[in-house]
Amino acid sequence: MTAHAHAPETEALAAAADVLTGRRVAVLTGAGVSTDSGLPDYRGPDAPPRRPMTYQQFVGDPAYRRVYWARNHVGRRRVATTRPNPGHEAIARLEARGVVVGVVTQNVDRLHTAAGSRRVVELHGSYADVVCLGCGARTPREALAGRLEALNPHYAEAEVGDVEVAPDADAVLASTEDFRVADCERCGGILKPDITFFGEQVPRERVAAAFALVDDADALLVAGSSLAVLSGRRFVVHAARNGLPVVVVNRGPTRGDALAAVKVDAGTTPTLLALERLLTPPA
Repeated sequence: MTAHAHAPETEALAAAADVLTGRRVAVLTGAGVSTDSGLPDYRGPDAPPRRPMTYQQFVGDPAYRRVYWARNHVGRRRVATTRPNPGHEAIARLEARGVVVGVVTQNVDRLHTAAGSRRVVELHGSYADVVCLGCGARTPREALAGRLEALNPHYAEAEVGDVEVAPDADAVLASTEDFRVADCERCGGILKPDITFFGEQVPRERVAAAFALVDDADALLVAGSSLAVLSGRRFVVHAARNGLPVVVVNRGPTRGDALAAVKVDAGTTPTLLALERLLTPPA
């Protein structure tokens, strides 16, 4: 049974609940699940065009690193104060009830963990960690913040104003030419946020952990992802190939719709709250 986007929301919701109830559900989330926390979507119907920096640009050119860290320095403050929304909390409660086995998220905002989800695979890393590309040293992003503030006192929050911030803590700034970048204190190497850039491979251990989570489940629920990139879409393909029913909740079309048993074309927060009321744990 397939519920199409043009079907009444109540009909699609009932079909989704019918597929998922009594099953152990793996959840795959994208940027759309965090929009109600105030973070913009990448590819939603209302999302502005974005051209994220690639890994090759960041590694290969100091000017690109300066632009990235200046924007991240400002955007981090906004993301750090963002709080989970009721959709994140519904997923956490479903996990506590034994309905959800865990979350694979394409988001780097740490909001699932903040909401109380226990088993979370952060497929694309987290804005809250920094890694040195030279020696591999890992440090909290907050530790780097103090160094960047000391190097760039003119980027104080009071002077930033209301800037646009992307889901990966990338702020849109008019000029970054005077920003000073901090290098690794241990070896002088390039510091990079522990986020998978476009053009960079997701670490194999994260991919393996995500596949293991999906394999522990009886169904897959996709929430707030267009599935435009393979890093997320592969889990939908894997689930469908292995006979797990897939439910997709997203505003607008996704590249996984053809594999979905049910598509709910609606906002993630109200749909997740409704599913929380409707789903029962496996026997």
